[in-house]
Amino acid sequence: MLYEDMKLAFIGTGYVGLVTGACMAELGHHVVCADIDKKKIAKIKKGVMPIYELGLEELVEKNVKEGRLTFTASIADAMKSAEVVFSAVGTPEDKKTGKADMQYVHAVAEAFGKNLNSYKILVNKSTVPVGTADAVRDIITHVSKGGHEFDVVSNPEFLREGAAIKDFLNPDRVVVGVSSDRAKEIMEKIYRPIARAGRPVMVTDIRSAELIKYASNAFLAVKITFANEMANFCELAGANIKEVAKGMGADSRIGSRFLYAGIGYGGSCFPKDVQALMETGKEHGFDFSIIKAADKVNDAQKLRPIQMLKKQYKSLKGKTVGIWGLSFKPRTDDVREAPARYIIEELLRAGAKVKAFDPVAMESFKLSFPDKRVKYVESAYDAVEDADALVVCTEWDEFRTVEYPELASRMKARVIIDGRNIFERREAEKEGFTYFGIGV
Repeated sequence: MLYEDMKLAFIGTGYVGLVTGACMAELGHHVVCADIDKKKIAKIKKGVMPIYELGLEELVEKNVKEGRLTFTASIADAMKSAEVVFSAVGTPEDKKTGKADMQYVHAVAEAFGKNLNSYKILVNKSTVPVGTADAVRDIITHVSKGGHEFDVVSNPEFLREGAAIKDFLNPDRVVVGVSSDRAKEIMEKIYRPIARAGRPVMVTDIRSAELIKYASNAFLAVKITFANEMANFCELAGANIKEVAKGMGADSRIGSRFLYAGIGYGGSCFPKDVQALMETGKEHGFDFSIIKAADKVNDAQKLRPIQMLKKQYKSLKGKTVGIWGLSFKPRTDDVREAPARYIIEELLRAGAKVKAFDPVAMESFKLSFPDKRVKYVESAYDAVEDADALVVCTEWDEFRTVEYPELASRMKARVIIDGRNIFERREAEKEGFTYFGIGV
C-alpha cells in the first residue's frame, strides 16, 4: 500500500453509510458496516442492496470478496474493533417542529461511549445541526465516565443520489471539522488517497463544518427556486426560461448548474435540510428570510401541473392522467418529497384516475403511498393508454425520446404537462398536442 490503511466502522447502512463504507473499502481501508436491522444486514450479505445506486452492488461485491468490507448486526463489535467510527444514521425531519430528529445520532453517541475501549474518533457523517458535536461529546463523556480519550469530528457528506460513488471518489471537496491535531492527522490519513488524486481536503473548526453542509444545500435550493420563479414569470412575459437560464449560466459568477426550471426540488436532503436550518436559525434568534421564501415557493411549484390541467379542463373528475416518473430525480428509487406524490394526491382528491410508471421507483412509491386507486403499469406508453393528459414528473432519459405518433395513438386527448421541460414545445404542437411546459 502507498499509505496506511485504517480500521473503520460505519453505523447505519442507509444511503450514506453503505455507499461511503463501500467507497472507503475501495480506497483500501478495512471497513465494517453495522446496523441494528438484522434482516437488512442478512440481505446485504447475500448481495441484495437496500437502495438503488448505480454501481453499488458491484462495488460491495468486489470489496467483500477482497476482504476489506464486512457487515454485522452487532454495533458493539463494530465499534470495539474500529479506530474510527462513522455515525451515518438518519436525521429525519420532525414533522411537528421541522427540526432534525437527533435521536439516532444520540443513540450512536451513547453506544460509542459504552464501547469505548481505547482512543477513538466518532465522526458525524450524518447531516446534523450546528452544535451537534458538542452535544455528542457531552453524551460520550457522561457514558464513558472518562475511561478513554476520544475526539468528535464533523465530516458531512456531499453525495448526489444516482452519482454517489463518483462523487465520493472524485469530490469537489472533502470537509473535515476537528478540534485537535490528533484527530486532524488521523482524518487526513483516511482521506490521503483522495488528496493524492488532487481533490481538496478542507480542514475547518467543527461548527463551520456542520454548517457548510446546510449552507450548501440551502443555497442550491434557493438557486433552483429562483430558476422556477423566473420560469413562472417567463410564461407571463412571453420569454423562454431555457434561453434565460442559458444566458444567466454563461456568467461565471452564476454558473449553469441548478438553473433548470421544473416542478420543484424533493428528495431526502433539500426539503429537510432547509427546514432544519430555518429551525436552527430560530434557536439562535435568526430569521432566514430568503430560505423561508424559497421553501414557500417550492411547495407551490410542485402543484404547477395541477394548475395547468385546470386551465385545460374545467373539472378533473373522471379524467385519466398518466404520470411519468415517481422518484424525485432520475437514477434513483428515492421518492421522499417527490413532486409526483403531491401531484397524485391532488389528482385523486379532484376525482381523477391515475396511471403511473417509473423505471425504478414504483415499488418504493407503493410503500410510501399505499393508495390502491393508483394503477401502476409496465411501460411509459401503458401509462397514457386512454389518458386525458400526460404529466412528466421525473426527467428519466428514456422519457426524452418520445414517439409522438405512438403517444397520440394511445391517448384519448393530446395534452402534455411537461414538468421537467424534456420535450420541445414546437415538436409537440406540430404533432397536434396541447403542450404546457415550465416557463417555455
